[in-house]
Amino acid sequence: MIVLAACGGDEAANDPVEPAENYDPPAEKPADTEDEKASLEIFSWWTGAGEEEGLLALIDVFNQKHPEIEVINAAVAGGAGTNAKAVLVSRMQGGDPPSTFQVHGGAELNESWVAAGKMTPLNDFFDAEKLNDKFPQELIDLVSKDGQIYSVPVNIHRGNVLWYNQKVFDELNLKAPTTFDEFFKVADTLKENGITPLALGDKEAWSATHLYESVLLGHLGAAEYGKLWTGDLAFDDAKVKEATEIFAKMLEYVNEDHSARNWQDAAQLVADGEAAMNVMGDWAKGYFDGRGLKVGTDYGWAPTPNSGGMFVVITDTFGLPNEIDNPETVKEFLAVLASVEGQDAFNPKKGSIPARVDADVEKYDEYGKAAMEDFKTNDLGPSLAHGSAANEGFVTKVNDAMVMFVTQKNVDHFIEQLVAAAQEL
Repeated sequence: MIVLAACGGDEAANDPVEPAENYDPPAEKPADTEDEKASLEIFSWWTGAGEEEGLLALIDVFNQKHPEIEVINAAVAGGAGTNAKAVLVSRMQGGDPPSTFQVHGGAELNESWVAAGKMTPLNDFFDAEKLNDKFPQELIDLVSKDGQIYSVPVNIHRGNVLWYNQKVFDELNLKAPTTFDEFFKVADTLKENGITPLALGDKEAWSATHLYESVLLGHLGAAEYGKLWTGDLAFDDAKVKEATEIFAKMLEYVNEDHSARNWQDAAQLVADGEAAMNVMGDWAKGYFDGRGLKVGTDYGWAPTPNSGGMFVVITDTFGLPNEIDNPETVKEFLAVLASVEGQDAFNPKKGSIPARVDADVEKYDEYGKAAMEDFKTNDLGPSLAHGSAANEGFVTKVNDAMVMFVTQKNVDHFIEQLVAAAQEL
């Protein structure tokens, strides 16, 4: 069971999120008519290696089925949607929503756009497309609020993954660490051999928050980790402080230029063998594959330390905004997005696994097959960094606190900031 926060009245759509700089809204789109080609604007942040290929493969499937519809790929660069979300706020508040947009299932969807009354329920669509038994119930719960379904999951990402350079590990006769103690022993060996142990690119603070949530999960366990988001475990609990101290120690092993790099840059350090390990969601697999690397030969993976048997769930979804003039066209896209064909075109390139339970397992490599099995059997937990566990206001404050923490490593001050931020929950 995925444990979600019982969030309060704060809504991301009403948070003080600044509109993106230099954003020029597109010209007003005319309503679809029989004499004009219908258009579909797909808004996402998929522009990097692997993720862009996945999106284009999905669009290709749609184009084959609906050549009469013009697809506008409105992707905005920026890891985890850092820039795209600001543009989306500008457009949604300005009455110019895209036809459909990428949003993480959980609080990011439900406590922002749904709570703000910006989305149309999709229960009738799920019934018409016979989708209610095609997704795990836990996943449907992530995209539902008050009994209404508001978006369609296209994938499942695992957040708690340790990626490593297979050749570096083989040369030094190292094994993927499964505990924090093993991690630090491996890190010391790598450092002694002139290799950066852990690649980090926190130019966008969410990357460090992503690493931190994996440490919280590993030290607390799935049940206690889940209690953070329901208010049943305080952020100044001794266990949270211990996890934060472990996180601070891990930061002693990262590349010196971490604040100047994004997540792709950090992954590239591992791909090039300049660094040995990286903690990132399995979109990093799509990045490695997009660079021509082979799983099991060039790179390997393992659950992050102490998190074996646990699975941080991140799901990308698309829904139906209220203020659009082409809802039926959007539903045609959502039908392709929800189909076996669409999900099996998208996910192998993205690095994720399909949201559907009946996808073709043989289209996925050894990592994909293993992730599918783990998703069925592991204890599931929501992601903090990617908006499933908590509302946007809390996540923003954590990211702001993280900017200072990665340089100063002041555990007590960071805990104080977490406690203050928890007022948003």
